[in-house]
Amino acid sequence: MGFMLGKGRMRITQITNRVSIQTKLIGAYIIIILIPIILISWYLFNEFYQNTIQDTVNNNQYALESEKASILNNIEAMGRAAQFSITDREVIQYLHSAHELEVSELVDFNMNTFSNLQRLLFNNPNIANVRLFTDNPNTEEIWPIFLKESRIADRSWYKDVLARKGEARWEILQNEKDIMNRYNTDNEASWTYVSLLKEIYYPKDTRVAILEVDMLMEKFFQKLFSSIQDGQSHMLVMDRHGGMFTGNGDAFFKSMNMEQLRQAWNANSHPEGSNFTVNIGDTPYLILATAIENLDAYLLNVVSLKEPVTQIHHTRNLFIAAAVVLIALLSAITYFLQGLILKKLHILRDSMKKVRRGDLNVQIDMDAGGEVGELAHHFRQMMKKMNELIVEAVNKQAATKEAELSSLKNQIDAHFLYNTLENLKMMAEVEAQYTISNALTSLGAMMRYSLKWSSDQVQLRHEIQHIQNYIAIMNIRYDDKLELKLDIPSSYLDQEVLKMSLQPLVENAVKHGMNIDRARREGVTIWIRASQNVDGMLIEVGDNGAGMSAHQLEELHEKMHMEDAYFHNKYGNRPEREQEGNGIGMRNVTQRIKMYYGNEYGIWVESTEGTYTKVFMKLPYLILSGGMSTNEKHTYR
Repeated sequence: MGFMLGKGRMRITQITNRVSIQTKLIGAYIIIILIPIILISWYLFNEFYQNTIQDTVNNNQYALESEKASILNNIEAMGRAAQFSITDREVIQYLHSAHELEVSELVDFNMNTFSNLQRLLFNNPNIANVRLFTDNPNTEEIWPIFLKESRIADRSWYKDVLARKGEARWEILQNEKDIMNRYNTDNEASWTYVSLLKEIYYPKDTRVAILEVDMLMEKFFQKLFSSIQDGQSHMLVMDRHGGMFTGNGDAFFKSMNMEQLRQAWNANSHPEGSNFTVNIGDTPYLILATAIENLDAYLLNVVSLKEPVTQIHHTRNLFIAAAVVLIALLSAITYFLQGLILKKLHILRDSMKKVRRGDLNVQIDMDAGGEVGELAHHFRQMMKKMNELIVEAVNKQAATKEAELSSLKNQIDAHFLYNTLENLKMMAEVEAQYTISNALTSLGAMMRYSLKWSSDQVQLRHEIQHIQNYIAIMNIRYDDKLELKLDIPSSYLDQEVLKMSLQPLVENAVKHGMNIDRARREGVTIWIRASQNVDGMLIEVGDNGAGMSAHQLEELHEKMHMEDAYFHNKYGNRPEREQEGNGIGMRNVTQRIKMYYGNEYGIWVESTEGTYTKVFMKLPYLILSGGMSTNEKHTYR
């Protein structure tokens, strides 16, 4: 994943690098304007959408609560009718009769008690039926209220009512046929009722009848079946079985996939006052719901959001189109203005192209202010400096040729010296003066190393060989009182060092280390160590000789890092005998290291008077044998 991101970033960088600065500025300008517009428009339209949904919820929630109040009134009316029909003692006695009534008794019951029940129906026109079903063989049917229980034995709700043992059951009865079976045709009319069903017990442990109070669906849910609709919303009822009821022939639901609506309803929770949105087909809908506890059903208000959402989208598209036109217009104006601003920069670019083709006599006649004028000024100064450098380079080349001739002459003189030293060495060996012979061998090696200067950089091993020859010669002077110890891993012998950079450090160790009696008596040990750390290569040259005081050490560090002019002012005019130990060798080494490798490299000194002196040289880790150390080569393989 990180590789793919890096590759994509590199690809984008390559593309943008090939685009002109004017195009980049226009692109940046568009992005700077476009991103805030996108963020602000997203926020505003999201708030607008949320406010629209909330307003829609508030408006339709009132209609939903109003319809629920009407439903609760109907439930209360049906409950009162049920209560009134069974509180009459004459009705209970008729249902509970232990013998068949005489004709006179039937006439009296019909004229009084039955008439009261009929008036109940007439006074409540929304109630379709009040029926009492009994299995008492002594009770005669009086249509349409008193009926035999056998007429409902095949109804789906019958067994459930019996199982409830007197507990009221509210049910939506769909496609109910005529209970009297007066029509024996397939086209018999049917109705859908909201019914209150209940067993009647009197006394408490004796069942006397089953009570049924019916109200037509369109009377019970008046809003659902009303012919006056707003066209954007409609109500429906979801019963406990998942059945959905709404007005017949309602165009609002004809174009809707009701199964998708049912699935969306089942997928959401239904706390009181809840609402949710769902897409059915291409149309978004808002669903508001309230529970009708008696029916164990929910009243749903289904609101189409197509019109408000379409209006929001239309407004959003107009806003985006206006923003795009505005950005295009501003971009065109900006492009034209930038063309005027960058005209001078294009002149400067064309001048640079001429210089690249080799025309170094380009004249930039530009009197512009600001950054472009400053660039033109610096470009003219750069061309002037380049011409000066070219002249200087030509002069240096001539001087180099002259130096090569001088070097050739020196090489001829050096060969004469080498041959002379070789003859002296042979003479010493003939005379059995082997000490002199070895000294001449070391001296010859030192001369070859010093005079053969093909490069400023050498391998550490060559610098160490040169120092070994130097110590061998100096031991003749000090009667073998000098001991050289090397602690350099073989993998570091190819480390790059500046030629003749270690010898001044070893010379100081010999010259200053032997300045005390202990050193002249017991000798001096000089060690050279090499180690590597995260910053580079560290070479340590130390001795156990005279050391330095804190004041001398501070003065030495000051000389090593002093400015040239100040140094020559202070120390350059002293007599030659007073310049002994003035730190010029250490200073030269420090300046050479900094010049070649940078200011973070160089040398520093640690010393304790009468005990030791340590000189640390910090260099970059550079291997002259191919760029890798022995360990690195092994790891790479």
